[in-house]
Amino acid sequence: MDAAQRRREILEILKKSAQPVSASTIAGQFQVSRQVIVGDVALLRAANIAISATPRGYILTDGAGDREQIIRTIACRHSRENLAEELYTIVDNGCGLIDVIVEHAVYGQISGQLHIFSRYDADCFLEKLSKDHASPLCDLTGGVHLHTISCRSEDAYQRVLAALEEKGILFSR
Repeated sequence: MDAAQRRREILEILKKSAQPVSASTIAGQFQVSRQVIVGDVALLRAANIAISATPRGYILTDGAGDREQIIRTIACRHSRENLAEELYTIVDNGCGLIDVIVEHAVYGQISGQLHIFSRYDADCFLEKLSKDHASPLCDLTGGVHLHTISCRSEDAYQRVLAALEEKGILFSR
């Protein structure tokens, strides 16, 4: 199989998956290195295919399926100790975290794809932070950050705001 065919098949794998697919999983299917897949995905992105890299793998982000969702941005502020509480509060109230955004003094806006829609997703993210000894982006800004969230309804969005405010995590409304 040539590289172009492999990239077409990678795209098909991502189209068929509702969950993120890791580069290692894809590499195993094609018996190539993880780095070959990372390069293939970079070329697919350069061809304007909307693929996001999340902590659990690659996912197509063409907007399909988001039409019923309400997309909002919220500002939060908390310490590292409250990270799990923030994530759980958002998913437990019917919303998902699409990304995290911070404002850096040198680099400007920095964002990271999250795609956290359940406690399981949150636990995987938290475990990866711990295992890799990584710092969450909010550590760069004294805990202040934005999240793009996807909510099933306006009621779910309002529940998230109220719960985060009650916990002292909502930075502004």
